[in-house]
Amino acid sequence: MAGIGGPLAVVVAWLLIGLAGLLRPQSTRIVARVLFPLGAAGGVALMACAFPALSADPISVTLPLGLPDLPFHLRLDALSAFFLVLLGVASAGISIFSAGYFRDGEGTAPGLLCLQYHVFLASMALVLMANDAYGFMVAWETMALSSYFLVTTQHRIAEIRSAGFLYLLLAHVGAISILLSFGVLQGGQWQFAFDAMRQAQLSPTWASAAFFLALFGFGAKAGLVPLHVWLPEAHPAAPSPVSALMSGVMLKTALYGVLRVSFDLLHAQLWWWGAVALAAGLFTALFGVVFAAVQTDMKRLLAYSSIENIGIAFAAFGLAILFHCSGMPALAALALAAMLYHSLNHALFKSLLFLATGSVLHATHERSLGKLGGLIRRMPWVAWTALIGTFAIAGLPPLNGFVSEWLLLQSFLFTPQLPQPFANMMIPLGAAALALTAALAAYVMVKFYGVVFLGQHREPQLAEARDCSVLERVGLVWLSVGCVLLGLVPAWVLLQIDRVNVLLLGSGLELQGRSVWALVPMSSERAAYSPIVFLLGAVLVVGLTVFGVRRLYHGRVRRAPAWDCGYPLQTSRMQDTAEGFGQPIRHIFEPFFSMRRELPTPFDKAPRYRVEVLDRFWAALYLPIARAVLRVAALVGRLQHGRIGIYLLYSFVTLIALLVIVL
Repeated sequence: MAGIGGPLAVVVAWLLIGLAGLLRPQSTRIVARVLFPLGAAGGVALMACAFPALSADPISVTLPLGLPDLPFHLRLDALSAFFLVLLGVASAGISIFSAGYFRDGEGTAPGLLCLQYHVFLASMALVLMANDAYGFMVAWETMALSSYFLVTTQHRIAEIRSAGFLYLLLAHVGAISILLSFGVLQGGQWQFAFDAMRQAQLSPTWASAAFFLALFGFGAKAGLVPLHVWLPEAHPAAPSPVSALMSGVMLKTALYGVLRVSFDLLHAQLWWWGAVALAAGLFTALFGVVFAAVQTDMKRLLAYSSIENIGIAFAAFGLAILFHCSGMPALAALALAAMLYHSLNHALFKSLLFLATGSVLHATHERSLGKLGGLIRRMPWVAWTALIGTFAIAGLPPLNGFVSEWLLLQSFLFTPQLPQPFANMMIPLGAAALALTAALAAYVMVKFYGVVFLGQHREPQLAEARDCSVLERVGLVWLSVGCVLLGLVPAWVLLQIDRVNVLLLGSGLELQGRSVWALVPMSSERAAYSPIVFLLGAVLVVGLTVFGVRRLYHGRVRRAPAWDCGYPLQTSRMQDTAEGFGQPIRHIFEPFFSMRRELPTPFDKAPRYRVEVLDRFWAALYLPIARAVLRVAALVGRLQHGRIGIYLLYSFVTLIALLVIVL
């Protein structure tokens, strides 16, 4: 139990930290200054304990917990270790940021919030280590319930309660699908342990049923379209550190789950599973980035951006299945490595951006992009760390976001002739969709950063904004450094990820002996990338430019206002707005949207133009289901008359019906 004892000790420590919050439930000082920093230390310890397990043999233990004859089984292998490292590094930065973020009077009592937060962390870790269906589902449901209470921290607001209910509803729908998938994986045997499922020999039909039930269930948690509708509602409702933890880490537990089922519990895959996952992932990515481009709420923008990044990860997952079933192990390993690398990258830069928006929200009390601007002068720490996150999520080298998207694009471009004609048609379309998504993501991030931090402030009270606290800065810097390091040493990171490839696929990328300073995914003749060379080149160009200007500069100084197009009275109302940024996307991708417009008339004393962008899936899929449920509930409600005689009659009729059936 030595290898798994460290992560298990961190889980116990997190639970004890959460319970300690109940000793002084109203003390913000103790919770923020003592308990949350201890939780951050637990994240660092989890990262340190899980990292050696990447290269160790799998370890399994049985805990004396659970039900009679149903104890909890735990397993630590390369796959669970990778996601535990992801959980540790992200939670450390988010927890130390939370120590400076949470204040009095913000909904749930501080001690209870501390309990919910650390139970959430512990349950995610247990999901990643569970080695039986019973333990997995207990941890999964604990994760859903604790995150629901965190989402509804401001539970006195009706919109937040509604968002929390929607999240909990879809979480349980997904959980039912996952439970059914585990039932199919048992292969007709009453065995809950994953070890027994690994030995089950399912027919292609039943294997397909297990795969698609898992894809539906984990897709509901990850935000795969059309199961995404909870995500843009829950993230704006939750406190920003909770949004960071949900988007940065919780969504990755869904990716972990679909990998565990597809490549570990199922003994074989079918190529068309990959085609379906690839198509769903690419559509989700494009859908998410298009909706992010037209948002005017900064947290909803980041929520739709999470949908986009989850779509990219699922596209890489589908591509890995296609290659694996086509007898192309190196390309399968490359696509799977791109998925894992992107999961780690997204955990860092999306957590960083959600935390930055939390600091902006606390300083300005504004979430609307139309009321922000110019904060780079008032909040320099938040601005420069958010700039790193913006560059990373936009996929700009030499930061980490570029590496995973470049690896996935190489997977598409390296693809030879596949045995399936349909798959051969999808590959170039997928490469084009990925390139379009990456370009639109950069466009969205220009909008996000430019509207929030650059230009002039759009509201007078923004002049009073103050930068984040010291503990918040530590959390932001922690995640920023992670984005930079993952971008500068991608070959070393890929070497660690390759151990997961070997576990799941049976083969890796054969990276041993290659330089850690240059990333060569397949062969140097095909493609290579060196972030250090890129960084040194950029520094050299800037240095030579500055040196040349200094040498050629004549020394005379003349100060004058910047050119203003001949109009000297520039105001913040003349700056490009979030709506202005999104207008071209609304026109180009109009079939994606359902728009509600409020148009002025010539007789209005205060003319107002307003456009509300709505999700077509909500009106086409979810509203009809809701109406049908209400109709069925109304019909069932007629059975309740409140009279004991009527209820006795129901019982009598039921007994007569049973007797007729038996006889």
